[in-house]
Amino acid sequence: MRPHRAPAATRTAVCAVAALALLSGCGAAGGLKSAGDAPSAVEPKALWPELPPASSAPYDYGEGETARIPGIRVTGGDVRRLDPVAVAQAGLKAKTDRDSGLDELPDGTVRQIKACRTAPDDCPVLPPYYRDLTGDGRDELVLGIRMPDQQLAVRVYMPDAGGLTRIMSTYDAVISVELAGRDLIMRAPSVIPGYEYRTAWSWDDRQRAMLPTRDEILRTPEHRKAPRPKRTPTGTPTNPATGTPTPSADAPSSPGTPTPSDSATGTR
Repeated sequence: MRPHRAPAATRTAVCAVAALALLSGCGAAGGLKSAGDAPSAVEPKALWPELPPASSAPYDYGEGETARIPGIRVTGGDVRRLDPVAVAQAGLKAKTDRDSGLDELPDGTVRQIKACRTAPDDCPVLPPYYRDLTGDGRDELVLGIRMPDQQLAVRVYMPDAGGLTRIMSTYDAVISVELAGRDLIMRAPSVIPGYEYRTAWSWDDRQRAMLPTRDEILRTPEHRKAPRPKRTPTGTPTNPATGTPTPSADAPSSPGTPTPSDSATGTR
């Protein structure tokens, strides 16, 4: 059965009516409206182009550092069968391909790991998590190890050729550790009040290791939602907690109010 096709004249009339409907619809309520001219793109401006580029990093952040874990066999590539304490203990003997120091643990923590069997209550190895972070269809093993001063060592292990390879090792005083898709995200406090560091580690096929692909400093969630100071009709900001006007920096000081030059540090 062949499809029925309308005569050419009929098709022309239908097209004309459709075009008229489109044209008249542009001016109707709810139609498309111009958002104005798009801003012009501005190319980046290089600062101090005469400076020679650095050829080496000032310090080793631990990115790309890997280590083969001795004595650990991964049957069928399934890391869920592994004993996390045995992995942590074997990792103490691992030799990294580059010495950044981020795989090292304090002596006290090392002693606790070695004594996990006899003193399980003091064992610093946390319950493991599993996630396919490399995209090869097999889960990786994610371990956390408690350290002094509320620091946490985070390590990721990949099943590799029947054995186990550590593809990430770092530590920090963390707020939280999260798994988001194929990223491992660490949040750490900042010395700036109301801000925190957030680092996302992602698998890199070329380096065959987890790399810190995004390193940001952001407002903490509670400060992100903090109310902005209100302003009175005269433009004077008010304290959101008390509702009282807050003097602006340009307001004249009342008698007896010290000025910056009268501070305890003396005048300039």
